[in-house]
Amino acid sequence: MAERTRPIRVFVADDHAVLRAGLKLLLNAETDMVVVGEAADGKETVERAAACAPDVVLLDISMPRLSGLAAARRLKALLPATKIVVLTMHDDEGYLAQFLRAGCSGYVLKKSADTDLTAAIRAVQSGETFVCPAMSRVLIDRYVRADGSSAAGRTRPRQAEELTERERQVVALVAQGYSNKELAEQLFLSVKTIETHKRRIMDKLGFTRRAQLVRHAMDTGILGDAGERAG
Repeated sequence: MAERTRPIRVFVADDHAVLRAGLKLLLNAETDMVVVGEAADGKETVERAAACAPDVVLLDISMPRLSGLAAARRLKALLPATKIVVLTMHDDEGYLAQFLRAGCSGYVLKKSADTDLTAAIRAVQSGETFVCPAMSRVLIDRYVRADGSSAAGRTRPRQAEELTERERQVVALVAQGYSNKELAEQLFLSVKTIETHKRRIMDKLGFTRRAQLVRHAMDTGILGDAGERAG
């Protein structure tokens, strides 16, 4: 088999400039990788990545203007051959499942990027799916529980109907990784009002963790095109 003759072309998308700089140093130090572009928000990511057609996009979940999930969907539509590796601080199984369903090939936690990121890039470029070890057990457990989860999910639409339209909007955006400040900007509300909405939603549904809210959004169909309308 012929060896690869050019480096893996990587695009870095994250809203923190210091992190982007660190990632560029890390990746450009590898002999088989080169960073060909970067972006600080979701819309910019789609536009710039479409222009340079990288082999791999490193994508954060929580970004301004367009969420990571919405950006991933647009990128897969525009650049089906480009692999997407999610690089995030979120270790919730709901996020993992969403991005794999959206066509992403890798999921790496930022806390383990120094050991897992380059391996993930090489793996997805060769056609594999890479889930960092910390999340592998979560993925296995999810599929083991799939039948039971589906059965439980059939009772949840009644819970979803208890939410107001505004609360459903909040759930959809929370599930896509938006922070309270970003939710407030999207919905033209104060951060305090967003916090109140989230507290009432959790109380109504009997949830205590964000991961439960993310799964609820997926199971009930609340997670729609809120991210695509952002910005």
